[in-house]
Amino acid sequence: MRSYRIAGATVNQTPLDWSNNIAHLKQVIKLAKEAKVEILCLPELAITAYGCEDLFLSEWLPEKAKSFLPALIAETEGILTTLNLPIRHEGKLYNCSVVVQNKAILGVYAKQYMALDGVHYEPRWFNPWPVGVVKEIELFGESYPIGDITFDIENWKLGFEICEDAWRGKDRPACRLYEKGVNLILNPSASHFAMGKTHERIELVADSSKNFACTYVYANLLGNEAGRMIYDGEIMIAQKGTMHLRSQLLSFKDYHLDWIDIALDESIKPTPGKVAPTLSKEEEFPQASALALYDYLRKSRSNGYTLSLSGGADSATCAVMVAEMVRRGVSEIGKTAFLSKINRADWEGLTEKEIVGKLFNTAYQGTVNSSDTTLNAAKTLAESIGAKFYNWTIDDSVKAYTNTIEDVLERKLTWEQDDLALQNIQARARSPIIWMLTNITNTLLLTTSNRSEGDVGYATMDGDTSGSLAPISSVDKHYIRQWLHYAEKELGYSGLAPINVLPPTAELRPSDQKQTDEDDLMPYHIMVEIERLAIKDHRSPKEVFELLVKEDLEPAELLKTHIIKFYQLWSRNQWKRERLAPAFHLDEFNVDPRTWCRFPILSAGFIEELQEL
Repeated sequence: MRSYRIAGATVNQTPLDWSNNIAHLKQVIKLAKEAKVEILCLPELAITAYGCEDLFLSEWLPEKAKSFLPALIAETEGILTTLNLPIRHEGKLYNCSVVVQNKAILGVYAKQYMALDGVHYEPRWFNPWPVGVVKEIELFGESYPIGDITFDIENWKLGFEICEDAWRGKDRPACRLYEKGVNLILNPSASHFAMGKTHERIELVADSSKNFACTYVYANLLGNEAGRMIYDGEIMIAQKGTMHLRSQLLSFKDYHLDWIDIALDESIKPTPGKVAPTLSKEEEFPQASALALYDYLRKSRSNGYTLSLSGGADSATCAVMVAEMVRRGVSEIGKTAFLSKINRADWEGLTEKEIVGKLFNTAYQGTVNSSDTTLNAAKTLAESIGAKFYNWTIDDSVKAYTNTIEDVLERKLTWEQDDLALQNIQARARSPIIWMLTNITNTLLLTTSNRSEGDVGYATMDGDTSGSLAPISSVDKHYIRQWLHYAEKELGYSGLAPINVLPPTAELRPSDQKQTDEDDLMPYHIMVEIERLAIKDHRSPKEVFELLVKEDLEPAELLKTHIIKFYQLWSRNQWKRERLAPAFHLDEFNVDPRTWCRFPILSAGFIEELQEL
């Protein structure tokens, strides 16, 4: 009953980036062997990357992934590991772990349950392997068992759960593995990041090790793999209810390994592994956003980012995240590696602030309705982080558009009659010139949409929604406003001070009208509660009212008015949601119609349900 060196590892992969994907796996296996690891768990679908989407439906992709197995198997002398990829068997595609030890295949475990909630749509591509079924598969001229299998490795009886398998309660594979006497469970995962989600995973892994009297090893993918979902690279090892190892999340590294020495006999104490502390949502938000922006930048082969910096909360948050990308990346992997990965080795002599200036263009695009207050706020923030800052006005463009339509209509436009059109033309007139700067600098244009305003269409299509990427559009406005105060005080972004004292405003109406976003919509702290119940929990208007009125947030009739407005705006603005730029998945849910929330573009708009309310 000796100790075994058991490890989990994470890798940052990219769909179709075969050379780098395989290199990362070889490098981390080599690192594990140098550390004398005996059993290594690698993440789910680590050969192909998880986010290949409908490429999984092709015949060639699984075959190509399989073609890399011999080269990886050749690296496994003296170690047992999991090589995870899609495998087609008897005409059906399965999500598999090929178990390899000492350069030989032992067998293939196939995932039994497919994720079909939130951002996941696995049944579109993969078939669930039937419980208890074991078949034979031919790989490279030899026959091996495939399916619901276990492995005897000296003192260990080894079984598997792949990601979603573990979240199936009483139906999960671990229940059956326990009955078979399995004492070591490996869980290769591709579990998307969301703020605070790690607490659920920690509970799952610790409880699993306790309830099934086993050692439980969990290894998650890492990084912004394919554009939207972020993986945090979490590695955990627990035994019989005690967490012995947990990695820090959201690394900028290409791969990472963590291990401990642990025995089946509890009288042999495991070597102390590092159990990293959990982070607050305020800490996780910039860490995840910074990593996602960095991966998006280098994987899209762009020169940097461009942002229309308005002096408001949303654009300020985007700006801070770009600065955090540089600060955190340089701090973790060093300036040389950071710059090498974005092909900017010639910037080695620059400071972090100067690197931000090279990577990041910002512009304040004022009109007659803009204030010196927001101009100065935007300029102060840009200068404080080192971003390039441009300042121009768009009044001539707005006037040209307005004059043209007035000539066609043979009347003057007025705020009394044409309020919405006069607001929207200002937002749209900003789009062509900021896109021009973006094109000239070969950068990516960030759009500043947040989730709250995206819900109700409080944005000008082809105006402030213009952009290649919407980094904060899965985060609600109430949280963003709170987080900016945290960033000013705790992260040292003193340039946020002028922004944090301003009420959110689009500044599209004349200044004497004193326009604010919450006057146009409703208080953001109320909106986030309505959204949670209406969108995340799928409640009817009446149910939302009955639940929120108990919380005494505001007078009942006013609350009712806000709920009606939310449902009406949500229904009529679905076409806008369909056209928003890709967004990072950062919160527990989002309103991206491709990856979380589907709703008909045309509907009756809850007419009967609102009448009931």
